[in-house]
Amino acid sequence: MNTRIQSILIVITFLFFGLLPQMKAAPQVAPPPDGCYPGFTTAEGCNALALLTTGAGNTGVGWYSLFFGSTNNFNTGVGAGTLVLNTGDSNTAVGAAALLLNTTGTENTAVGTDALVYNDTAEQNTATGAFALFSHVSGNANTAVGANALFSDVSGQLNTAIGAGALFTVNAGLNGSFNTAIGGGALANNTSGDNTAVGGTALYNNTSGHDNTAVGISALPNNDTGSNNIALGGVAGQNVSTANNVICIGSPGGNTDNSCWIGQIFGATAAGGSAVFIDANGKLGTLTSSKRFKEEIKPMDKASDALFALKPVTFRYKKAIDPAGTPQLGLVAEEVEKVNPNLVVRDKEGKPYSVRYDQVNAMLLNEFLKEHRRVEEQSGKLENQARKIEEQEVTITELKKEMEARLNEQDSKIQRVSAQIETSKPAAQAVVSNR
Repeated sequence: MNTRIQSILIVITFLFFGLLPQMKAAPQVAPPPDGCYPGFTTAEGCNALALLTTGAGNTGVGWYSLFFGSTNNFNTGVGAGTLVLNTGDSNTAVGAAALLLNTTGTENTAVGTDALVYNDTAEQNTATGAFALFSHVSGNANTAVGANALFSDVSGQLNTAIGAGALFTVNAGLNGSFNTAIGGGALANNTSGDNTAVGGTALYNNTSGHDNTAVGISALPNNDTGSNNIALGGVAGQNVSTANNVICIGSPGGNTDNSCWIGQIFGATAAGGSAVFIDANGKLGTLTSSKRFKEEIKPMDKASDALFALKPVTFRYKKAIDPAGTPQLGLVAEEVEKVNPNLVVRDKEGKPYSVRYDQVNAMLLNEFLKEHRRVEEQSGKLENQARKIEEQEVTITELKKEMEARLNEQDSKIQRVSAQIETSKPAAQAVVSNR
């Protein structure tokens, strides 16, 4: 601090000697400026800086502005009652009663009527707007921009409120710290910590909920005690009030723990692309089929035989999941695990959670192709047999024709021989009896 004061003294000294010749001339303004005091001090107003002794670089303008300041430095108070009790350094107060009760607090900035009026020992707070950080006493590093922003905060720290009434009700103590509110009425009723609200009235009704993030006009507006929720988009998450770990993107969502809601997807048809999968850690991704991403590639062969041990079932989900009780078809993960553990999707605890139906489909394809090949082989055999039968039938037909031809030829020969025999027989003679 002394080094800083010495540096300023050197600069002012140079300025003083540089302007000394000009100071001998007549003043340029009339009447000449008053309130020029030692130590770069400016005081104007009833009892402004009245008790100042060795303090330097202070400016007090207004009734009792910086009244108690004596040895403190670099404070600026403009307005009636600004920094009246101040004994700290580097504070700036502009507006009636701004930083009125500050004592040892340093590096605070208050602009607006009654801004930071109760601040006492707290440091590095910034309040811009009438009644901004009005009730604040001891917490450090808060920023309030807007009328009534962080109005009720007493000892919270590292809060940021930008917008009229932002973080209006935030409470005292650690539970009211590390909040960020940007937008009129954002986190207006909040009493807890670690929340982020960006957008007018975002997280408006939040009270004790913590670690929530709302981005968008009136995002998570009805969240009260729910924690670890995320909402993105105007009015996103408006159905969430007490649930925890809910994500709503462009959707009003629902008051259900550990749920995710994304708008504008259902009913939106895509002609191409890949199906999206999610693992137990919440990572989204798609399956890849390119050879570039695979190793140890070999035919499935008999690996798909496990299909024949699976037991498809009909079922209904529990009411908590599907109140309508829609009939379902599928497999039971625990039963599938007994057949082939690699066909099961597991949760974070390693318990069976779902079935890798994409793998089942690949196995079905393998069995279909195996059966198709068997059918083709059988068909080939049948075709060969049919071809042989056809060839045999042709042979038989030809043999029949040949036999018929031979039989006909034999008949002709027999007939010719018979005719010859008949013609070669002697003529019959008559016998006369002498009787």
